Amino acid sequence: MEYETKIRIPLWIYPSTDGEIENTYESDNCKSKSEFIEKAVKFYLGYLKQERNVNYLSSMIISQMNAVVAGTDQRLNRNLFKMAVELGKISHTLAALNDVDDDTLQELHAMCVDEVRHINGCIDFSSAVRFQNDREDNI
Repeated sequence: MEYETKIRIPLWIYPSTDGEIENTYESDNCKSKSEFIEKAVKFYLGYLKQERNVNYLSSMIISQMNAVVAGTDQRLNRNLFKMAVELGKISHTLAALNDVDDDTLQELHAMCVDEVRHINGCIDFSSAVRFQNDREDNI
């Protein structure tokens, strides 16, 4: 850093602010009130520059997060579509192989809705097999 010559500027401050500077500048290891005020101005300038940087970084972070969420949303939707296709194939295969009347279908629907609510949507094939085996034993 090159040597700079200080300049004199007019400064208008309230007497209470001058009193606070008078009581504080020595505790901040400043030799004069002028040095203290210059440090304060530099600190505030740094704060303002940092605030602009934070605002810039915040918008960049938000933009990146939106892109990540959009990508995740797209992958989830694609996987849900594939699962729906597979479930449709299974459903049509079972319907073609079994003769199910409307009453049984409605009972099955109600039972499945209750089960999914009870298990929070975590469907487990082995639990369904056990349930069906227990049901056959009771019939």
